[in-house]
Amino acid sequence: MDNLIFGPVPSRRLGKSMGVNNIPYKVCSYACVYCQVGKAVKMQAERRAFYPSDDIVRQVEKKLNGLVTHELPDYITIVPDGEPTLDIHIGELIVKLKTFGLPVAVISNGSLIDHQDVRAELMNADYISFKVDTVNRSTWKRVNKPHKDLNLNSILKAIRDFSKCYQGKLVTESMLLKNVNDTVEELTSLAQYLGEVKPATAYIAIPSRPPAFEDVIPADETTVALAFEIFTAHSVTPELLTGYEGNAYASSGNFREDILSITAVHPMRRDAVLELMSHCGVNEESLNVLIDKGLIKTVHFNNQIYYLRKFAKKHDH
Repeated sequence: MDNLIFGPVPSRRLGKSMGVNNIPYKVCSYACVYCQVGKAVKMQAERRAFYPSDDIVRQVEKKLNGLVTHELPDYITIVPDGEPTLDIHIGELIVKLKTFGLPVAVISNGSLIDHQDVRAELMNADYISFKVDTVNRSTWKRVNKPHKDLNLNSILKAIRDFSKCYQGKLVTESMLLKNVNDTVEELTSLAQYLGEVKPATAYIAIPSRPPAFEDVIPADETTVALAFEIFTAHSVTPELLTGYEGNAYASSGNFREDILSITAVHPMRRDAVLELMSHCGVNEESLNVLIDKGLIKTVHFNNQIYYLRKFAKKHDH
């Protein structure tokens, strides 16, 4: 129940985002090959209760009260280690979080949006991001590795229908992988579909943090530029999510608590960790202790060093 809140962390989409982790570690409806928090531990497509929403709200309140004014987040973002809409209480959680006077965002893979109750509950969010990596069923199964009970056509139709009545800001995110979903045919069919959804922004992303599977290769710059052109040609407003977020992590002053909560869902680059150390007044020995204890893992990716929270292989929920 501890560390259900992390950040604020810099977000390429939301400015400063305070993350709400409303799902246990890697309980998800997808097992995406590029996931930054590791391979799925528990696959499910049935909604249920996880954490009491009042407990989450109390942790958010405590975190907000510990921040100075310039560190306050631009958004409270429900962005857990798994799929947030698996939480049967997400609707009431959104409503309660809005009482803090900050906009609430939900980052979802969209896999349960064909459930009427999910659509109704998400209507209260101020900002919603849906993952749409492909509209091709075979590619979807290869990239997103969905739960067997999910149906891509039903999901795509529901996202399109939801977009027509949702009053908040709706965006999509498409992660492009080399030689997987980055062909002209794939990108064109995706752009045609997004042209029907009409998101405020259609983000084109590549893995910028270490993915779950080592053989996952980001699409190259030429392909990303091509995707941008194809999206634009289909009256879609694209934006690239291919850069680093920066190091503007808020610190509570407790290095151990900060790095463990942030890296549980958000791998941190070495320069960001060094800056966090400086804010907390500690040296590298504090980091090495966490590594030696097996709490933090070091990963090399794109000529950068990242630190991730290391989890046990088995988790009881």
